[in-house]
Amino acid sequence: MPRANRARPAAAITFDDGYRDVYEQAFPLLTRKGIPATVFVVTEFVGTNRALLHDRLYLLCRRAFDAWSSVPRELAGLARSRDISLPKHALMKAAAGGPVAMLRGLITTLSTADVRRLGVALENAIGLACPSPTGLRSLTWDMVAEMSRAGITIGSHTKSHPLLTNEASGRVLDEISGSRQQLEERLGYPVRCFAYPDGRFDRSSVRAVATAGYSVAVTTCTHGDPDYPWLTIPRLLLWERSSVDTHGRFSASVLRCQLSGAFDLFSGCGQRHGDRTLLDQHDGTRHAIHNRSRLSAFGR
Repeated sequence: MPRANRARPAAAITFDDGYRDVYEQAFPLLTRKGIPATVFVVTEFVGTNRALLHDRLYLLCRRAFDAWSSVPRELAGLARSRDISLPKHALMKAAAGGPVAMLRGLITTLSTADVRRLGVALENAIGLACPSPTGLRSLTWDMVAEMSRAGITIGSHTKSHPLLTNEASGRVLDEISGSRQQLEERLGYPVRCFAYPDGRFDRSSVRAVATAGYSVAVTTCTHGDPDYPWLTIPRLLLWERSSVDTHGRFSASVLRCQLSGAFDLFSGCGQRHGDRTLLDQHDGTRHAIHNRSRLSAFGR
């Protein structure tokens, strides 16, 4: 291979959560173009009609802003009635940022168990006006198997998509190793790739990924663990219309800034990646110590 070709940057395409539209829209295009990709699936939702917990909670948050005159007050009262400790900053996000900010304030603060309990309380209080949109449906196992046979790499995104940094160590290992076991039983070959839900990790979750036997794990920020560089590979997260200009048109310049990390110089990732300093044996929010920021090169 010519030296110039070896020096060219490489890119890998990945999809998280295992939504059905990956099979319906992306898979035919990837196959036609001969482009390799990896799909990280949430195993307990494959083949079901259930929406992922964060998707269902978003629909409830949106409903709350339609139904309540004061979202922070009503949300605080609902949390107290279920004996759920809801930090003040989560309420401030709910007040200022709308449904998306409310969702992120809840899922990044509470354990999965408390998020699920609060979601049930929200649904009982305000109802869910409509069923889950079709765009939130998960893949079926037949779709997963077909993509795998066609050369798409299938990886784990845990069993139920908890934020691992908010969970007790036993739950973390069960989510990570259990999802790998489910995938291997279905696919019939070793599964080596893992993606952290919401890209969030700390030293404890990285060690759990290593213990579970994964070879590669990906995040969504530029931090990495120096002891486990292949288990903290950074990715660029792109949403629909995330690379458009002020006129709503695709912008190569915006995408170039995203690829170069220019925007990260101003925003940072805001995550904590160090060892946990407050541990108990139950689900709950964990605190961690920041590692020093370190840029990691993406390699294969």
